[in-house]
Parts: sequence; structure tokens; C-alpha cells
Amino acid sequence: METRKVQLTGGSTYTVSLPKEWATANGISAGSEIEFHPEGDSLLLAPRGEGGSAEGVLDVTDMREEELTRAVVMMYVGGFDVITLETARIDAAQRRTIREASQRLVGLEVIEETAEHVTLQDLLDSAELSVHNAITRMRLVALTMLADAVEALVENDADFAADVAARDDDVDRLWYMTARVFRSALRNPIGATDVELPREVCFDYHSGARQLERVADHATKIAELARDIDDVPEEAATALAELHAASSAVVETAMDALFAEDPETAIELANDAASRIPEVDDQVHAVDNLIRELDPEHAQRLGLVVDSLSRTADYGGNVAETAMQRAAPRP
Repeated sequence: METRKVQLTGGSTYTVSLPKEWATANGISAGSEIEFHPEGDSLLLAPRGEGGSAEGVLDVTDMREEELTRAVVMMYVGGFDVITLETARIDAAQRRTIREASQRLVGLEVIEETAEHVTLQDLLDSAELSVHNAITRMRLVALTMLADAVEALVENDADFAADVAARDDDVDRLWYMTARVFRSALRNPIGATDVELPREVCFDYHSGARQLERVADHATKIAELARDIDDVPEEAATALAELHAASSAVVETAMDALFAEDPETAIELANDAASRIPEVDDQVHAVDNLIRELDPEHAQRLGLVVDSLSRTADYGGNVAETAMQRAAPRP
């Protein structure tokens, strides 16, 4: 770490010199412009950007289906505004996979296609993004999915269960967008400025969004199990509904804590959420004992449902921890 003394120039301007090694490595010389980005009691500086879009090129010659989808997501989350996927000849299956992958990502559109490449571009202006709104939407969709999945299970409604599983793509779209913004804020202070959030808050929101994405995954898992379970005994159905209500309440309370602006309120809500988890664990054990009396096939599948609801409460506990850390006094 290097230090510099602040100088007073001309009676009204404070100046500080830049370390020569850093300046040289970043192409800074006399006359270069530096950007300053205030963040609380810190001031970040960086060489003035050239503007324009970040472009990335990826060879997809041997990629198919899931691997190709993951590659598109990787480039998007990595922060590229223009993504060119190229090979000697892109076949119809690859084109279809690329289009389907782009539809799963907020703002990404196919803008050019040739026999050798497909180019995608993020058409969403960073200034229009609201990470807070995205996570609020994730919260609503994920917890609604969970409630509907349990209802589909106890009501033996296969169509309703299929609808729940279809909604997982909506949560994934918001999750990938949040991850993209988070990485942008870490890599470049302009990224945090564009979304009007400090980088520390971006981290907290990213952590919360990750837990909501997992809740949605478990809701999908329950919905898929619901299509394979013909009937749930009334006593077990009631116990599962009560377990769902308790698990969901942990997540709801924890998210309230994460979004609370007042530190005392945030800590109170976070502690409330965390204190509910032992009660959920007790309910989990009670339901496990209840379904153990069923035939082995029913018991095994309903046991997976119980596990998903238990994990949901744990994810809420993770959000509560993040909320406490956000509300904690600064050193």
C-alpha cells in the first residue's frame, strides 16, 4: 500500500499525486483524464473509460444444448454487451439453443445471424435497471411458486404443478440479471453508479437473490413430485401445509429485514426470522414421523417435499444473516 500527502494548490484546490507504477500500467500520462466515483466516505478513481460496448467472441464448435446454453449465460453474466458465437458452420440445433438461451436472459436479443456466427446484444440500458425491483419480483414469484406447488401436491392437480414449474424461468431471468449487475459493480465503479447502489448493497442484494433462486428451484422440485404422487392423506396434507406456512414466513420476514432501511428494524426482523428456524425443524421432525407410517413409495417422495420445505427455511435464515450484516454498525 502506498500513501500520498494531500496538497493545497492555489488556495482552494486539493491535489494528490498518483503512483507512477499504477499510472503507467493503466496508460495514464500528463493530460489523461481520471474519473472519480464517491461511495460513502471513500472515493474510487479509475482511468476515464472509452465508452462503447464490451464485446466478446466465443468458439462454440463442439458445444450442444446445455453446454451451449451455459456458455451464453456465462458471457451475459460476465458483462459482455455484444456476444458473438462462432464456428465453421452453425447448425439448426445450435441456432435453436442460442435463441432459447437468449429468451431466458433479460435484454438479450439476436441481432445478426450468418452461416458462421450468431451475434447477441444486450439492448437494456443499465440506467433502466432496478435491482431492488428485480429482487422484489423474485421474492413474489418464488414464494408464490412454493405455495402453489404445495397446493398442487395436496390437491393432486397435475396441470397446476406444470404451471408452477414453467414459472421457474421467470425467476432465473431475474437472477441472471442481478448477477450481471453485481459483477459489473465489482469490476467497474461505473456499474454501481448506473444502478444507483453502493457496491456493498449490490453484494447484499445478490446474496438475497441467490437464496430466492434456490427457493424457486425447490418449488419446481415439489411441483415435479406432485405430478408423480396420486394422493396425499388428509393428515399429511395438513401437516405439509402448516410446514410450508412456517418455512415461507421465515423467508418473508428475512426479506423484510434485508429491505429495511432502519438498522434497528432490520436487526429485529432478522432475529425474528432466525428464531423461527428451530420451530420449523421441530415441524420437520413431526411430519417425517407422520409420513413414515405411509407406504414406502409415498413416504420417500413426501420426504423429499419435507426436505425442500426445510431447506427453504434455511435459505430464509441465510437472508436473515445477510440482513444483520447489512444493518450492523460500521467500524
